[in-house]
Amino acid sequence: MTSLRKLGSSDLEVFPLSLGGNVFGWTADEAQSFAVLDAYTAGGGNFVDTADGYSAWIAGHTGGESETIIGKWFAARGNRSDVVLATKVSTHPEYKGLSPANIKAAADASLRRLGTDYIDLYYTHFDDTSVPVEEIIGALDELVRAGKVREIAASNISAERLAESVEFSDREGLARYVALQPHYNLVSRDTYEGPLQEVASRTGLAAVPYFALASGFLTGKYRPGTTVDSARAEGAGKHLDTECGIRVLAALDEVAGAHDAEVATVALAWLAARPTVAAPIASARTVEQLPALLAVADLTLTDAEVARLTEASA
Repeated sequence: MTSLRKLGSSDLEVFPLSLGGNVFGWTADEAQSFAVLDAYTAGGGNFVDTADGYSAWIAGHTGGESETIIGKWFAARGNRSDVVLATKVSTHPEYKGLSPANIKAAADASLRRLGTDYIDLYYTHFDDTSVPVEEIIGALDELVRAGKVREIAASNISAERLAESVEFSDREGLARYVALQPHYNLVSRDTYEGPLQEVASRTGLAAVPYFALASGFLTGKYRPGTTVDSARAEGAGKHLDTECGIRVLAALDEVAGAHDAEVATVALAWLAARPTVAAPIASARTVEQLPALLAVADLTLTDAEVARLTEASA
């Protein structure tokens, strides 16, 4: 059995690949979403990531579609206690920002959609610098004390605000961030490495990177002269126009060949081997996309291979 990884200073133990729920209710309908969730958990996965704002960007959607589907899946499978569930606050059209009142109202709305009475890991999705960190942490602490949230985390936050938040929690004895969700992958390293990573390392936070496969570019399906039918094709394809992107693909092909592994698996394995990283996030629209993601749990790169990829992505 794949060994689970401890999430920062918390008691939460997670599979080394978090399943992204952003596609549920967007590019994957309810039946497809159920199938993907079933296959992920059957493969040993236990860490599902969503947000209250998924998928409000689609015409006719109101936000919360992903949470609603996951809630229906929990109800149908009766497996809520087997899953480490992460969701986020600040982007739902009706619950924008991080005012204390909004954080608490949004959490209650998420709980209703998810059909559960607790959230394992609750992220501030985007920092709201109009609200002092003391007020944000205070509201999150109330949710923890009420038993509605087990652990708290942050995403899309500056190193300064993150440090300030952790220091306030420690000083006042309040709920403390245990994880950070940064934008981080082989073709986007400066979005995490540096001050933000240093704060995470110094304060013992686990990193759970999003865009781990660069919107699909790091699956290897985007190649010069190819056309990919995907809602993310434009964002992923832009990396083909950079020297770094081409170098990274070449290095991934080389390492993947040595292990008879998928390119996506190698890209995730590099991330999983990085300092502070507990579990990269990747989403699957179909069951067929899952094996390459789940395989990260069984792929250990050599130091030389990690260095080869790191050098190629510099």
